[in-house]
Amino acid sequence: MKTKNAAANTAKVKYNTPQNVGWMIRYAWDWRKNVLVTVFLCAALTVGTSLAQLFIAPVVLGKVEQTAPLSELLGSIAFFTLTLFLLMALQAYLEQYITVDRIFIRLRMVSDLNAKICRISFPLTLDPEVQKLRDRSMEALGSNDSPGEQVWITLTTLLANIGGFVIYMFLLNSLDPVLLLLVIVTSVLSFAAGRYSSGWRYRHQEEERVCLRQSRYITRQSNSITLAKDIRIFGLAPWLNAIYDNILKRLDRFYLRCGNVQAAGGGAGVLLSAARNALAYVYLIHLTLRQGLPVSEFLLYFNAVSGFSTWVTGILTQLQTLRQESLELNAVREYLDYPETFQFEGGSPVPRAKTYELRLDHVSFRYPSAGKDTLHEVNLTVRPGENLAIVGLNGAGKTTLVRLLCGFLDPTEGRVLLNGQDIRQFNRQDYYSLFSAVFQDMSVLEATVAENVAQSRDYDASRVWQCLKQAGLTEKIEELPSGLNTHVGREVWEDGVLFSGGQIQRLMLARALYKGGSILVLDEPTAALDPIAENDIYQKYNQMTEGKTSLFISHRLASTRFCDRILFIADGRIAEEGTHDELLALGGLYADLFDVQSRYYQEGRDF
Repeated sequence: MKTKNAAANTAKVKYNTPQNVGWMIRYAWDWRKNVLVTVFLCAALTVGTSLAQLFIAPVVLGKVEQTAPLSELLGSIAFFTLTLFLLMALQAYLEQYITVDRIFIRLRMVSDLNAKICRISFPLTLDPEVQKLRDRSMEALGSNDSPGEQVWITLTTLLANIGGFVIYMFLLNSLDPVLLLLVIVTSVLSFAAGRYSSGWRYRHQEEERVCLRQSRYITRQSNSITLAKDIRIFGLAPWLNAIYDNILKRLDRFYLRCGNVQAAGGGAGVLLSAARNALAYVYLIHLTLRQGLPVSEFLLYFNAVSGFSTWVTGILTQLQTLRQESLELNAVREYLDYPETFQFEGGSPVPRAKTYELRLDHVSFRYPSAGKDTLHEVNLTVRPGENLAIVGLNGAGKTTLVRLLCGFLDPTEGRVLLNGQDIRQFNRQDYYSLFSAVFQDMSVLEATVAENVAQSRDYDASRVWQCLKQAGLTEKIEELPSGLNTHVGREVWEDGVLFSGGQIQRLMLARALYKGGSILVLDEPTAALDPIAENDIYQKYNQMTEGKTSLFISHRLASTRFCDRILFIADGRIAEEGTHDELLALGGLYADLFDVQSRYYQEGRDF
């Protein structure tokens, strides 16, 4: 019985095995033609080596039977020895040569996959099925043993088996077609038994994948620098170890069952192989006794029987392996070809202007599988150069509102307009160029300080310093041993520096300022800062946003006073809007929440 995962893989296959093999060949043709040539050469050398090994003993034995001169006997031995040496040496060289090309092709595919991951439409990053496809794609290209590299070995072996099958078939067919048929039948039955046992693991692969995914997660978290303090202060080590031990026990039980099934299949294969060899012995002994078959030919044909069986089983095995690798590569192709929600290729360029107006026109948005709209019938105009604050309780819809304005999501209903034009008609990447942003989930790269600010290795150092100054991080960077060239983080660089949460936020603010987008988005940009540092940022806010439109999202209502207008979001709608003073005077939701927050800052309050 197939597992849910295996059944799903079978049902959802978009490309068949020949199509995937053709795709890999075309890919190799574009990037490393040598791989294709080397595949055929290695296959031919494998067949040649097998034939030399098949004939060497019978030929030498035949010379002995014919009482050939010693020089002729030694000459035959020398000829086959030299032939085998050259064939095996050339094959070893080509296998090393092709390994480099195989790795290059796989890494080239990883590069394409990474490019797709970085540019794929944002709504698809929230789709669990698309993310599963992405994870399967990474697994298919994740190592030297993955299908993205092993497929070339499979194709080489398959071609060698086909070549050996054809040559050995002519050899045995000249002896007796019945013997040939016997070898084919027993080989197919042996393969069927082996296929069932080896296929058991594939049919239950989701069970193994879950355990391996969980074990990798526990290992990653245990080694995490970020969690190092939590692990020690909360004494998490025994808990993590217990979870890991439980995973190992589940894996142990899985591999035990897998081993039992494979042992049963292997046992059946051994019995069939023994039966085939016994029948071949009986038949060849019969020919020897009745027709005077020479011992040298007896040895040749018996070895040919075993060799032919190996070729037959090899063809069937490699076809099965190729099919399984195709299923994994299918995920890569599907992900790379996954249709985009947004326009990245083509689309109209964003018209260049000094200022931009953003407008939500009767916008509603509902996340997939959600029971109700996150935002409903929202109408909003963000005027050019306006500093707009967006506040509200958790889950009110603030982040979704900003995602819609930034073009990360398209409305379920209504339109998002830029200077009166629906943003869906624009090239989405071009639209993104208008925005600079600091998001809550900060993305610090394991690179230098300057590269984190400029997001490039090619940067203007004076401008980087200017942005760091505006973000209030100059003094810290000047203290670092290598200044702007100091590495951030220690996962890649041993000499890396670990910044505090507040320092990282300042670094991200400097990055947003360096990009210089026309629209600045700040999502809780001071959450990790102390009150003094936070006030310093606010004092510079007008300078940072000069000539720009800004969207400021915050939970701290006191931090929104400097904004031109404040939106209070509640239940997916704009419940209130106005300046800080106007909203306090209104005495509504904003005023109530501000009163609650301000109590905790009142001097002398008892807690």
